[in-house]
Amino acid sequence: MVKNILCIGAGYVGGPTMAVIADRCPDIRVTVVDINEKRIAEWNSDRLPIYEPGLEEVVRRCRGRNLFYSADIPRGIREADVIFVSVNTPTKTFGAGAGKAADLQYLEKTARSIVEYAEGDKIVVEKSTLPVRTAEALSRVLHANAKGLKFQIISNPEFLAEGTAIADLNDPDRVLIGGMETPEGRAALEEIVSVYARWVPRERIITTNLWSSELTKLVSNALLAQRVSSINSISALCERTGANVHEVARAAGRDSRIGAKFLKPGVGFGGSCFKKDILNLVYLCEHYGLPEVAEYWLDVVKMNEFQAARFVGNMVDAMFNTVAGKRVAILGFAFKADTGDTRESPAIDVCRRLLAEHAELAIFDPKALDNAKRDLADAPAGAVKFCASAAEAAEGAHAIALLTDWKEFRELDFEEIYRSMQKPAFLFDGRDLLDHRRLFELGFNVYPIGCGALTHFGEA
Repeated sequence: MVKNILCIGAGYVGGPTMAVIADRCPDIRVTVVDINEKRIAEWNSDRLPIYEPGLEEVVRRCRGRNLFYSADIPRGIREADVIFVSVNTPTKTFGAGAGKAADLQYLEKTARSIVEYAEGDKIVVEKSTLPVRTAEALSRVLHANAKGLKFQIISNPEFLAEGTAIADLNDPDRVLIGGMETPEGRAALEEIVSVYARWVPRERIITTNLWSSELTKLVSNALLAQRVSSINSISALCERTGANVHEVARAAGRDSRIGAKFLKPGVGFGGSCFKKDILNLVYLCEHYGLPEVAEYWLDVVKMNEFQAARFVGNMVDAMFNTVAGKRVAILGFAFKADTGDTRESPAIDVCRRLLAEHAELAIFDPKALDNAKRDLADAPAGAVKFCASAAEAAEGAHAIALLTDWKEFRELDFEEIYRSMQKPAFLFDGRDLLDHRRLFELGFNVYPIGCGALTHFGEA
């Protein structure tokens, strides 16, 4: 029976996942470790290092009871029965597979640390997103020890959506657990099943072999991203033909074989997983001699990049073919609402393209400004201003570009914002979040995604 769980990696996956396990399993001691001592200090403080609705309440309830955050990795490894590995696996930027393959150096270093400090047999759970058959390499590193220790490798990929991670963990669509098809592997798998079964109905816990579990994570994210790119491609066609992408998506989504989820057009998908996992899938397909399959999935990423480029192109065209020297208010920088995460946010691409056109940016986001400052640290001096409110960002601006679907943006006083802006005032809604007819009536020239613009040009 599992008594002591360790998670190596205190990021967006490890932090929330371990908090909920501790909350749901008060008899299990859960420890989260990380080499970043500053991050651990933040997990032990009143200001957590990540924003996620409901996370703070769970951490406060469990921290010091059966949930602990520590930088003492050796001790954590020695004491744990089960070790979740939730370290960063970014896309390689160098060497073979650069730009597509996963960089597994942090995973390998973690495995070597486990070998160094472990004093007994362990169950090691892959929580990071990994390419297929990574467990094989992980097993080789772990079992190359002179201590006679045995390790069972389990794949337990996360399917969290940032912004709803705590709800997803408490009431998941499914929990996927993969193990080796040996007696020892099946026994280890059942140990992990027993943890989740404390609160997840058994019929939602899916068990597979290791390789199926590893591949399912990549495929799930690829299929979701594919839907986003698909509807965004149709949004471009709708704008040219006079169709309304929302009407098209609503009608198509009523088909039970298609469904309505992820058929919402926007400026593009972001986050830590979609692009990375698709590129990883592309690399695997190329590696196994399937170039046509690789090209198919690569087109999903290309369409996402096209959407951001098209959005900026529409802005430049609408604003008399130049944004040079014009102030553009950027509302939202996180890749989605209810998170401060900006990894692969389409806002980064949009802002860089606008800066290349010599625009002046005024950026506001409720939770992501610190990350935005990091992401645009190389911007030309004086070209970017970070603002404390949407109203401050819009004051004196020629245009607003809404890039994150924060609900609070719907409640803004757009009448006052319009008065404070340069005229003609443009509003480009990259998330189709706002009431476009009302904004037009206030005086804005409104450019949604996937349907016709509402402009005052051509009026007498």
